[in-house]
Amino acid sequence: MTKAGSTLAAVGAPVRAVRLPRRRGVELSLLVLAVLLSVYGYCAVGLARSGTVPPGAVGYGAGLAVLALFAHIAVRIRAPYADPLPLPIGVLLNGLGLVLIYRLDLETPGDRAAPTQLVWSTLGVGLFIGVVLVLRDHRVLQRYAYVCVVAALVLLALPILFPAVNGARIWIRIAGFSIQPGEFAKVLLAVFFAAYLAANRSALAYTGRRLWRLQFPTGRVLGPILTIWLVSVGVLVLERDLGTSLLFFGLFVVLLYVATGRTGWIAVGLLLAVLGAVAVGRLEPHVGGRIEDWLHPFATIEAGQGPNQLAQSLFAFAAGGILGTGLGLGHSILIGFATKSDFILATAGEELGLAGLAAIVLLYALLVERGYRAGLALREPFGRLLAVGLASIVALQVFVIAGGVTGLIPLTGMAMPFLAQGGSSVVTNWAIVALLVRVSDSARSQYDGREAP
Repeated sequence: MTKAGSTLAAVGAPVRAVRLPRRRGVELSLLVLAVLLSVYGYCAVGLARSGTVPPGAVGYGAGLAVLALFAHIAVRIRAPYADPLPLPIGVLLNGLGLVLIYRLDLETPGDRAAPTQLVWSTLGVGLFIGVVLVLRDHRVLQRYAYVCVVAALVLLALPILFPAVNGARIWIRIAGFSIQPGEFAKVLLAVFFAAYLAANRSALAYTGRRLWRLQFPTGRVLGPILTIWLVSVGVLVLERDLGTSLLFFGLFVVLLYVATGRTGWIAVGLLLAVLGAVAVGRLEPHVGGRIEDWLHPFATIEAGQGPNQLAQSLFAFAAGGILGTGLGLGHSILIGFATKSDFILATAGEELGLAGLAAIVLLYALLVERGYRAGLALREPFGRLLAVGLASIVALQVFVIAGGVTGLIPLTGMAMPFLAQGGSSVVTNWAIVALLVRVSDSARSQYDGREAP
């Protein structure tokens, strides 16, 4: 055979199939590291406060390790090709959150939140395991898009029937038990937005009228989803839950941009967000007060009334410096009743410093990046939009909360994912991680036995 013939034969030869590594060993190793870091933080708090290792350190470490192991086994059985990073990141953030809440509990012996948060975390990991085991294919969720949106609207409307808590109607409290339905509604709305935009992406991108450089879809196509979004945000405004309103608005704009590829939607979204913030800030006293605190964080000090929550938060970040005061040695408890929830990031900033705070933010960024990566690897639009939507929920929530407690934007009263006290929040975030694991497994398994991109 000639040289040219041998070359053609080589070119025409079938490509050898590529067997993708499952990387479950990597996930297990990272889980061990996450549990060890969490236990180390727990022990560091005890040593700083009393000079001894806390008596519950072994039980805490064993409990967290068992939860992580069960979750890993579920992934190994039902999602063998899943990304190995989301689960360890969730365990580490959840473990660190329990450490910070336990540390703050030492300052408030009459109000201990860590045991309750541990119960909610267990329920969250249980939900993670249930989703991974039961949901074989994320595309099944597309069939229940309208069921999800109805359930989301019902959940959002329920708190209106209950008394306001700290100026907002976002809680349901019955016999000492409380739950925040809006946390579950955000996942349901993400499923609905992804399903509707996936089914109508062509009409949204290539039909309608053009105004300047923007092409707007027809009302028949955009109307239903816009109505659902307006109703959900309207309910949240009535409940004075502006943080979640901003989250839903950002989710809507991001998914609309991803579905259509029109960058103009981002500009329109930013413009509407600014107009809405100005209008609500002037019409709603509760929101107007938060804007005033944001514009003048030290006004209460100048008036002789002492520092408010935002001022105390800024003092905590400043006291932390680069490396922090050390776990258990800060004074962020001076922030007040929201120390364990809205402002828990201030405790991390003070006691872990800028270095520790940057590490926490990078963990969130890595979780979001893996969600985006899984979505972009999928061929079908619903899974792509769902993964991007779920990852964007985490990204927007972290931005809104971190921006609020550092004075970048007005406070919104949301819970930092995994870190802050809040049962509804931690359970919902474990559901988000479970869905990202399921989507990433589908993204990688579609290339199993074929040439991977």
